[in-house]
Amino acid sequence: MTLSVAVADLPGLIEPGKWVFVPGSSGAPQAFMEALQSSQENSRDLRLLTTYVPGINALDMTRFHSSAQITGLFMQPGLGEAQRDGRYRHLPLSYAGFNRHLADAVDIDLLVIQVSPANSHGQCSLGPAVEFVSTALRKSRRTLALINRQTPYLENSLSLSYTSFDYVCEVDTPLPTYAPDCNPDALAIARHIAPLIPNGSALQLGLGKVPTALSKSLCNHQGLRLYSGMLSDGFLELAKAGALDEKFAHTACVLVGSQSLYEKSLDWPNLTVRGCETTHDPRTLLALTPFVSVNSALEVDLFGQCNLEHANGRCISGAGGAPDFARAAKLSAQGVSIVALNASLGTGRGSRIVPRLSSNAVTTLTRVDVDYLVTEHGVASLAGASVHERAHAIISIAAPEFRTELSQAWASIAEHL
Repeated sequence: MTLSVAVADLPGLIEPGKWVFVPGSSGAPQAFMEALQSSQENSRDLRLLTTYVPGINALDMTRFHSSAQITGLFMQPGLGEAQRDGRYRHLPLSYAGFNRHLADAVDIDLLVIQVSPANSHGQCSLGPAVEFVSTALRKSRRTLALINRQTPYLENSLSLSYTSFDYVCEVDTPLPTYAPDCNPDALAIARHIAPLIPNGSALQLGLGKVPTALSKSLCNHQGLRLYSGMLSDGFLELAKAGALDEKFAHTACVLVGSQSLYEKSLDWPNLTVRGCETTHDPRTLLALTPFVSVNSALEVDLFGQCNLEHANGRCISGAGGAPDFARAAKLSAQGVSIVALNASLGTGRGSRIVPRLSSNAVTTLTRVDVDYLVTEHGVASLAGASVHERAHAIISIAAPEFRTELSQAWASIAEHL
């Protein structure tokens, strides 16, 4: 039997010490989280597993009871102290790795999801965010569905029967939006990337300034097939320009962007939202030819190792799906793995291209996962290049004021190779 629960009573569904799973991005059940955090006592001995995404879903540990423990796939600024004292646990896993972890090692007591109102057949759509819900459903003892009036019913998203839910709660909550700006450096980087992407490519784009700019730079392409972890408003821009393959099921595990994206997604029957067990599955990705992956980095060294997670010595994000997509693009027939970044931190602030990754940084993408590095100063082709050739190519796209310093550093490193 499906029980209806008021928002104020939602925290009462949590059993202390047992796992609650809360998805992130545009599928974040915000009404549940607000109810949970309305009093710190609600989260006493809470064990929360979440895929909240930095820049889209904020986590504030001060709103939870000191006995609560939250486990997440991403770090966020401000969570460092909570991680050090064990209240926040960051899992260093890619999306594919987390999906396996969820399937093999986690038993969920309560799964909290957000869905559309039921259609005439009693089916509720997960709308713009499926993410890990398909896998979590198989591992959860109970399911709470927030029936959100503002979640669109997408025909090509996962739908669930209203009667399959243990609890339902009627809410009317705006979906999280995401709208990165597009600056001149990002546009310059995008113009360098565009020629590397053949017409007809299956294309993965991350989120951020460069992917936003790249969507603008690809409007004259033809037959592009989007297959990504997350798709944003760039999909609408490319569709309007006629750059997409109209017969292909353009696919993501999450749509996250403007309110217009959520509304207009209803007009595109070939826009598909699937779970990460599909979108990040290496067998699926390897079958997409040619598959081109474009990801951003915070720091790259002269070996071609890429740090996507640490800035200024602190972890601020997670690997996300970048390792899954980059490795698949590198190994697929005619595939291309591209990593893009600004060459510098800003005037007088230092270079993002460094001799070696910082001692307190991590290697998110190894040097064997990247074909091209791109900055606003050009393209470094790494595929088929020797260690020394790669280093010189990378130096050539660094900010000009740092190239001499980088060349001297490489000369010192090369003495020990």
